[in-house]
Amino acid sequence: MRKKNGDLSGETLQSGAMYGGAIYSGAIYSDESPIAAFATVPGNSALSVIRCSGKGAVEMAALVFSAPERLKNTQGNTVIHGWITTNGEKIDEALVSVFRAPKSYTGEDSLDISCHGGAVTGKAVMNALKTTGFRDALPGEFTFRAFMNGKLDLTRSESVMELVAAKTDISRRHAIMRLSGSLYTEIDEIKKLIVQVLSGAEIYLDYSEDEISANFDTSASEEIAGRLPNKETALIALERLKKLQTSWQIERVYQEGVTVVIAGRPNVGKSSIFNSFLKEDRSIVTEIPGTTRDWIEAWVNIEGIPVRLVDTAGLRDTYDSVEKIGVERSLKILQEADIVLYLIDGEQGITAEDIEFMKRGEKHIFAWNKADISPVVSLPAEIADNVISISAKTGEGLNDLYTAIISAIMPESVSESMFGETVISVGTVRQKRLVDAACSSLEEALSLAENEEPLDLIAPLLREAVNALGEITGEISTADILEEMFSRFCVGK
Repeated sequence: MRKKNGDLSGETLQSGAMYGGAIYSGAIYSDESPIAAFATVPGNSALSVIRCSGKGAVEMAALVFSAPERLKNTQGNTVIHGWITTNGEKIDEALVSVFRAPKSYTGEDSLDISCHGGAVTGKAVMNALKTTGFRDALPGEFTFRAFMNGKLDLTRSESVMELVAAKTDISRRHAIMRLSGSLYTEIDEIKKLIVQVLSGAEIYLDYSEDEISANFDTSASEEIAGRLPNKETALIALERLKKLQTSWQIERVYQEGVTVVIAGRPNVGKSSIFNSFLKEDRSIVTEIPGTTRDWIEAWVNIEGIPVRLVDTAGLRDTYDSVEKIGVERSLKILQEADIVLYLIDGEQGITAEDIEFMKRGEKHIFAWNKADISPVVSLPAEIADNVISISAKTGEGLNDLYTAIISAIMPESVSESMFGETVISVGTVRQKRLVDAACSSLEEALSLAENEEPLDLIAPLLREAVNALGEITGEISTADILEEMFSRFCVGK
């Protein structure tokens, strides 16, 4: 359990994980030794930023700085200019941003060293820092220290990586909301409601009815005697938990995206539609059937939802060995699809192959392509109301197609109002699992209360709900939970 001062009841976090090609063996998350890591990706760029943090970090960095005393005496939130040196040799010109504890990201003395870009220069600066005693930071160790020093709760900590991994502007905004504390505040308020119910139940367990009547006013006595005190409060908490449960369905879509596979017979216009989505000529388009021999994919943004769009080889029987492999691979990728966009050739109309495919699955969107030259005709009754008329050449009907894809992506149980930017939502599987646990415990407690079961059976369930919510924010945490969570972060975060 995490104590208020950030200790883990004597537990240390060990890591032997491999990250980015380096093995961090025996390093300890919970020590205070100075750490350093690239905060930017090394490579051809104008600048590289190396982040340093830990007890004595400023003094150690001063050992390889051209003006050591000036750096050691620099106040927090100050930038100074100088050179990184080693053995009297200038390594690189740099700007050093100094942050003093506790007013820093980690809550420790920290520095951001901005040097020139390029893998060689940044690496040389990093090597110079290591000669003074800095060690490589573990994945997520800067954010781990921010959590342990009370700068971030776990929901804000996780939102840091959500922000880094965001694929669309909407997922970025949702991560920013959680980083700003929206989820923490909601969880904390729900937890207080359940604690209020639990407190009433425990009073009843600690006193006899005669003692309650003697020590509490009449209204409180009557309320406590009602088996589950503050039952309405518990119901309000349950309703808010259920909203958080539902929020994960859409948040997962925004974070992970969906796979939409374009399928159909050869030369039906799959590659043209693929290129239309991308707004670039990514797939080769010719009038020769079988041009696409393998599937090709790209990520696109449809109304803020990241969509992995896959163009496949035309589905047909063929004696061409290469094309046959492409068709087999296309059939395999179709099994991974969240949604299949099946194109019908407007010039040829619906064929037996089309009808056969229509019987295969549920998550299909049917589009009548080449509508600019061949309007929709003679549709089977079972799909007549579900075919979208489009033209890859003119763009006709593409907006309707986007709308159909969004409708297919949206979970049926989620109303459109839940997709707004102000909706409070859980952002990770861990959070969703714990919300589920709290919800389940609270539902069971209310069910027992409804059957007038003893409070000594109900109170433990209320405590379980409170503990699950405390684990979401990090008030209750263990070494293995924290190591598993932070080890998934980037180095430098």
